[in-house]
Amino acid sequence: MTTPIRKLPRRMPGWAKVLCAVVLVLVVLFAGLRLSVVPGLKDLFGTETQDRSGPALLKSVQDISRYEAASGNFQVVVDLEKDAKLLPDAIRGTRTLYVGAGTVDAFVDLGKVDEDDVKVDGDRTSATLRLPHAALGEPALDPERSYAVSKQRGLLDRLGDLFSDNPNGEQAVQKLAARHIGDAAKDSELKARAESNTTAMLRGLLHSLGFEEVRVVYGP
Repeated sequence: MTTPIRKLPRRMPGWAKVLCAVVLVLVVLFAGLRLSVVPGLKDLFGTETQDRSGPALLKSVQDISRYEAASGNFQVVVDLEKDAKLLPDAIRGTRTLYVGAGTVDAFVDLGKVDEDDVKVDGDRTSATLRLPHAALGEPALDPERSYAVSKQRGLLDRLGDLFSDNPNGEQAVQKLAARHIGDAAKDSELKARAESNTTAMLRGLLHSLGFEEVRVVYGP
């Protein structure tokens, strides 16, 4: 009667032991860094930011003759979803929830005022000014107050971000937020406020110059 010989457990190769030890040390270090349980780890593995940008160059100068009379602050929540026709969202598709905050300025272009638009009586005590209607500037998003709330991406979109020069780009939602803010500014009373403020400014200026009656009208 023979007794079967039990196979001895295979010993782990030396290189595998070294690899496991290195992995274990890295896990402990990064866990300590994450949980801040090991003093000094943040300073040891912290990132350092260096600004290597070149000097800003003045490309052009443009004279501005418009009076910035009012500015509106707006905020919009953009929910942008892109789906593929034949693929489920888990495979291909994105959805971004973005809070966009920005301003729109309203101005009156005083450079369009001609000599015929300014009438002064003989004793220089009364003046009538005809100005163009107020207009709105381009919406300007504030990066300090604009942010993405959530981003959902399919598998193919995540893989595409790995090879993209601009992963997780937010240009689409930023443009959409700026467009919605611009539309809201058109529906607001921003232009009326700009004309009212311009009228008050001109009346105060001409009254200080000795004019007793100042009339400001808007139109073509």
